[in-house]
Amino acid sequence: MVPELVPLQVAADLFPHGVDRYAIGGLLVGLGAAVIYVGTGISAGASTFLESTLSYVSGQSRFQQYVASRDWRLVFTLGIVLGAAIYAVVYQGGAWTTDVAWWRLLAGGVLVGVGTRVGKGCTSGHGVCGVGSASKTSLAGVLAFLATAILTAQVVAALGVTP
Repeated sequence: MVPELVPLQVAADLFPHGVDRYAIGGLLVGLGAAVIYVGTGISAGASTFLESTLSYVSGQSRFQQYVASRDWRLVFTLGIVLGAAIYAVVYQGGAWTTDVAWWRLLAGGVLVGVGTRVGKGCTSGHGVCGVGSASKTSLAGVLAFLATAILTAQVVAALGVTP
């Protein structure tokens, strides 16, 4: 029976802080996506938040397509930020928990923002909802996200870059 436990031990080594937090986090993310889908019939994703929010201040047709859904998208996105902030304050001792330079976060955010528009969705939309519904487009998108992230992490580690 020991050989059957070896794969579990290998998997446990991938999670140095334990599997529980990842399992609970994944369960909550999936539950949130399910609640949005059941409540709206729309796959949850945060990348349309900016465009839907701009519909409040712009009359351009590009942004007006979100008028019917902009209120719940705003509440959904604020909920993501609020939930993360509450968790950080309660369990991590503060809302700002990174040593990464602000300009790197800003540059990364801009790249993610442009990438989500080009890729017609973000990691949450494609990764959670798209893969969950077996969308071939989302599977290709998630594979591209992961491949790029793995390559970038390896290059950054090899260069010895620190926050």
